[in-house]
Amino acid sequence: MDDLMEQAREVQEQAHVPYSEYPVGAALRTTDGTVFVGCNIENANYSNSLHAEEVAIAEAIKQGHREFDRLAVSSARRDGVTPCGMCRQTLAEFCDESLKVICDEGDGEVTAYTLGELLPNTITEEMLE
Repeated sequence: MDDLMEQAREVQEQAHVPYSEYPVGAALRTTDGTVFVGCNIENANYSNSLHAEEVAIAEAIKQGHREFDRLAVSSARRDGVTPCGMCRQTLAEFCDESLKVICDEGDGEVTAYTLGELLPNTITEEMLE
């Protein structure tokens, strides 16, 4: 199995998911090979919950990284979960459309997308000017 996907699976154990019981892990790799992981952290009001991809990218940004080339996402169900729309937009703020997004289908199987495929016609800084 891909090392990045393995890291996404391992961090699921840290997830705080008392409401959905749906742990998700994400592993985001920078272009220099540094990996940042994140897991979902639920809150009773749901809207304050943090998604695994958000946690991973926040840690990377906090540590000064701004160039990424690959993201692995896995749920405990191994159901091919993809980043949600909110996470896709957050990723688009810091990653270009060629970011490879690998989603865990279980048994070593993955489905690969680019961020551009998952979020075409994204809202960009240029659109706001």
